[in-house]
Amino acid sequence: MSTPQSDASVIVQMTGGLGQLTLNRPRTLNALSIDMIEIMLVALRGWISDPDVSAVLIDAAGDRGLCAGGDVRAVRESLIGGRPDEALHFFREEYALDLLIHEYPKPVVVFADGITMGGGIGLAGHAAVRVVTERSQLAMPETRIGFTPDVGGSLLLARAPGRVGEYLGLTGVSMNAADAIWAGFADQLVPSDRLPSALDALRHRADPGTPMELLMLFDETPGRSRLEDAREWIDDAFSRDTVGDIVQRLREIGGEAATTADLLGEVSPSSLAVTLSSIRAAREADDLRAVLEQEFHVGAFLSARPDMAEGIRAQLVDKDRSPAWSPATIADLPDGLGEEALAFRAPTALFS
Repeated sequence: MSTPQSDASVIVQMTGGLGQLTLNRPRTLNALSIDMIEIMLVALRGWISDPDVSAVLIDAAGDRGLCAGGDVRAVRESLIGGRPDEALHFFREEYALDLLIHEYPKPVVVFADGITMGGGIGLAGHAAVRVVTERSQLAMPETRIGFTPDVGGSLLLARAPGRVGEYLGLTGVSMNAADAIWAGFADQLVPSDRLPSALDALRHRADPGTPMELLMLFDETPGRSRLEDAREWIDDAFSRDTVGDIVQRLREIGGEAATTADLLGEVSPSSLAVTLSSIRAAREADDLRAVLEQEFHVGAFLSARPDMAEGIRAQLVDKDRSPAWSPATIADLPDGLGEEALAFRAPTALFS
C-alpha cells in the first residue's frame, strides 16, 4: 500500500460506505502509540451509529507491515520513571480497542500485510475478516522483551491446533501466511499486488455480499504450513508440564527441536513460565473479555519485575541483544511463578 499524504498518525476516512483507518507511522513500522489507539477508538465508536458506514477496514501506510507492536519504549520510560500508572493506562486503552474490534457490530476487515506482531495481532487477530499476503510475518514475540503475549494473543494461541500455541508463544517465532491461516490467526491470503483492487471493491461494491465473500474474488489458496509438518514434535515437547520439562524433551528429540531449545534459552525465563501458564489458562477461558482481563493482571505482574524494562532496553533501546535476565536461566526459575502471575491483581481492574 502507498503512503498517504498526511501527518496524522492514523488516517481516518470514509469512502462509499467503507470506514478506513490507516496506520501512518511507517518509519516506526506503525508501532501503536496511545494517540493512535485513541484516534481509532473515537472513530470506531462514532461509526457504530453512522448509517453511512457498513464496514470498516484497518490497513497501514508503507510496504513493510501493518504494525510491529505497541510503543513499548514509551512503556519502558513509564516503568523506569516510576510512573506505572501510565503503562497500565496504555494497556487499558489498547485492550479496549482490541475488544471493540472483536465485538464490533459491523464487519471489520484487516489487511495484515507484512510485519504484524504484538499489538498488531491485537488489531488483526480479532477482526471479522483477517487478510494476509505473501509478505506477511505474524508473531507474538513478547518473551524476547521480558513480557508475555497479550492483546488477546494468549486466546488465539490457546485455540491453535494441539500445542502449537505454546510453541509460538514461548519462542516468538514468525508465521507466514500459510502458517497464520492454519493456526487460526488469519482467514484469507490475498497477494499484495491485489490489495489495491480489493480495497477499491470494498469501497464501491454494488452487491450485497459480505466483505468475506467479496475478498474471495482476490484470494489464493495457501500452501502447506510448516507448523503442520512440525506438529508431531511440537505437541510432544510443548505438552510437558513445565518450561524445564519442555526444554529437556526438545533436546531429547533433537534436530529442529533441539534448535528450538537453544532459542528458549535466549529469552526471559520468567516470561516463559508466565506465558506457559497464561496460554493454558486462556484455553479454559470463556471469551476474549475474560482473557484480556487475565492478560492485564499478568502484564502488571511482569511489568513490576526487572525483565521487561531490561528486555526492551536490550532489544529496542541499546540494541546490544544482551539482556541480563532475572533469574538468569530456566534452571533458576522458582516453582509456581506462572501460578503466582495468574493470581496477581493490578491496582485496578481492566473493565469497570
